[in-house]
Amino acid sequence: MIKINADYIAAGGNRHPGSADWSQGTGLLAFGADQNIAIWQPLSQEHDGLQALLSGHSDKVNVIKFFRPAYGTAEVIISGSVDKTIRIWCSREGSPRSFECAAVLEGHSGSVNCLATTSGSNIIASGGADGLVKVWQLEGAGTGFYATLLQTLQINTPFLPLALALSCLDENGDLLLAIGGTKSTVHVYANKKKNGKTEFIPQCILTGHEDWIRSLTLTRESCSDDSDLLLASASQDKYIRLWRIHQGNEVAVSGRSTDNDLGSSGKSLSNKTHRIEASGLSYTITFEALLLGHEDWIYTVNWYREEDKLQLLSASADSSLAFWESDPASGVWVCTTRMGEISGQKGSTTATGSTGGYWIGLWSPNGDFVASLGRTGSWRLWKHDRSGDRWIQDVGISGHVKDITDVAWAKDGSFLLSTGSDQTTRLHAEWKCGTKRTWHEFARPQIHGYDMNCVDTLLDDQFVSGADEKLLRVFDEPCATADLLGKLCGIDRHSTMEMPKSASIPVLGLSNKAVEATDDDEPPLNGNTHDHDAPDPTSNTSASGLDLDHPPFEDHLSRHTLWPEKEKLYGHGFEISTLAASHDGSVVATACKASSADHAVIRLYETQGWREIKPPLTVHSLTVTCLQFSEDDQFLLSVGRDRQWALFERKIRLPEMYALKCANPKAHSRMVLAGAWAPLMAGRSFATASRDKTIKIWKAKQENFVCDTTIPASSPVTAVDYFPSLTNGKNLLAIGTESGDITLYYLDSSTSGIITSHPVEKRLCPSKSVTRLSWRPSQALKLKTAVDGYYEDILAMYLAVASEDSSLRILSIRDLP
Repeated sequence: MIKINADYIAAGGNRHPGSADWSQGTGLLAFGADQNIAIWQPLSQEHDGLQALLSGHSDKVNVIKFFRPAYGTAEVIISGSVDKTIRIWCSREGSPRSFECAAVLEGHSGSVNCLATTSGSNIIASGGADGLVKVWQLEGAGTGFYATLLQTLQINTPFLPLALALSCLDENGDLLLAIGGTKSTVHVYANKKKNGKTEFIPQCILTGHEDWIRSLTLTRESCSDDSDLLLASASQDKYIRLWRIHQGNEVAVSGRSTDNDLGSSGKSLSNKTHRIEASGLSYTITFEALLLGHEDWIYTVNWYREEDKLQLLSASADSSLAFWESDPASGVWVCTTRMGEISGQKGSTTATGSTGGYWIGLWSPNGDFVASLGRTGSWRLWKHDRSGDRWIQDVGISGHVKDITDVAWAKDGSFLLSTGSDQTTRLHAEWKCGTKRTWHEFARPQIHGYDMNCVDTLLDDQFVSGADEKLLRVFDEPCATADLLGKLCGIDRHSTMEMPKSASIPVLGLSNKAVEATDDDEPPLNGNTHDHDAPDPTSNTSASGLDLDHPPFEDHLSRHTLWPEKEKLYGHGFEISTLAASHDGSVVATACKASSADHAVIRLYETQGWREIKPPLTVHSLTVTCLQFSEDDQFLLSVGRDRQWALFERKIRLPEMYALKCANPKAHSRMVLAGAWAPLMAGRSFATASRDKTIKIWKAKQENFVCDTTIPASSPVTAVDYFPSLTNGKNLLAIGTESGDITLYYLDSSTSGIITSHPVEKRLCPSKSVTRLSWRPSQALKLKTAVDGYYEDILAMYLAVASEDSSLRILSIRDLP
């Protein structure tokens, strides 16, 4: 029976401070990835990346919390989204990494921006863009969860809640709720049981911050259940304030020194005592400490307690993570460790600047690891070396943060390029570490200023890309990347002598410039800051910069893995829509967005002198959506929004030139979105996919191509690709739809009739439209798999899947009938 697995899933994290949480029970880290929830096991020694993507929300996921109910042992994920709903996800029995949606909570009329839970209670709180905080009570277990809305709180308008914190006040189950948002104050509520129901009553307002509150977190000061609670509030005013909640009417005596020299900061350190009541018990809230050190907005704060040692982790837009502890001697809270980036160009997402800050900082269950999410959507992972009391960066994960528009395999299938609307082109390859085989991002060859639309490889060390600009760019592989791929992936390049050393982006430019690698003790080259075309010295590659024994960290990817630009190809009048390179790498065909026949032309470029082959090919009247060369490069197939396909044949005496052979102006009833050639062994035939919910197979008949088979689909078909060789004497066709479904079809090689169809499981499919499908160009590839503790080689085929949900997947298919 056919077996389909996701060998690689890559997706970047959403830029929202609440969109991730690290389970203290299973060690899983869940984060929002567009409208999906990504499941990652950061502490896995396999470094096998994302485990799964949970789909269900219809818009971006803003907030995620792990939650273990007061009853039962199943792990629960609670998520909130821009789609105004809250979803409850329960782990399946016997599979702690597999979750399914158990309930959907509706009630907010705006985006859900924050959630709060606490252990030992089934009460959760949610805050939305409708300005409301809702209190819910969860009941049930397993997949039978349901929730009851207990109360709706509304702070004085205008106010939008951005941060919530919930904690038990005492062993009686009394709860404290702290609310922060688009005001500089923290609102404190305590629960009161009335007629058997929980009701939160406003108690006090904590003042002192000067800007919006972005994060709140509560914890016990020590392991004792009767110890004081500490509330940390982080703000856009660049400061963290600590507040002490003490049971009793007397004011708690803090361990901090009373002569802190904070007057120079100009901050008001009020000693006002706030008194609150819950179920007949009295509590006091007093200001504890003001933490200074960050230089930009603080997005998240999180507590970690090991025995009676308490630490606070903060993540800031100044591209740093800070660890805060109370000094045992004086009681003063100080920053003990700081990690992150140092850059003079903060806020930039390009290779010449920093990553634009950290949006999230999370503790691992045992406190030995810290994970952080940066602006580029990549997760960094740090491990605490207790022997040297230092933090060492470990292998994290990365991915696109917007829709992926195209993918392309190297001609020998050794690596995969992906490009998308996040303005990056990324190189993915298989890390071969002993018997382990795991996929990772190994380079970011292009970091651009325009949304990327298409990419294709010319040679094994060269590619061409098109974006929302009127030109195409050609890139050469630098020897630093080639050496890294050779060392870690076994990708052999015969010679790197002629390759450029590395690349850099000019301070005010879009073209990657080749630069020489510098020795570690040499000052950066090309450091003339007065020359706008000079490369940025902060992104120069040192001789040891990519001498790694592991996949590159985000620091390396964003700075030191650019490919130098070799050529620009001009000619189009509008943004590039699609491109294709011939299999022999001698010709590049391109098209641009068009609303008339004058611009709906196909331009050809030869790759020896990089000149345009004129005249351009004309037949279409609207945007050409897909181009593909036949296996022997004898024909060029084009399909477009004008509902037609066209074939251009190579001229015998002028092999770089093509001429129109035939066209079908009424091929489909709606726009044609994709086309693909069948293996030549089965005769000349190709497939076209359309918004009219059909795939048509066209076979050569005399001087034309006629429709041989029509395959219906449940939704518009957006992607199609043939496996490049016959499998068991049959054609294997993969199709992807607008709804994210993927189906594999076995077709008779002579009649094109359907023999069998194999829908891919929904859990392995994207949640949005499939934008591109591409088979790895090898007849049979060996898949390492563990069987009874031993590794054996199994023949497998690989299918790359790109989607509008920002995810990239590589599916392995084996045991085909």
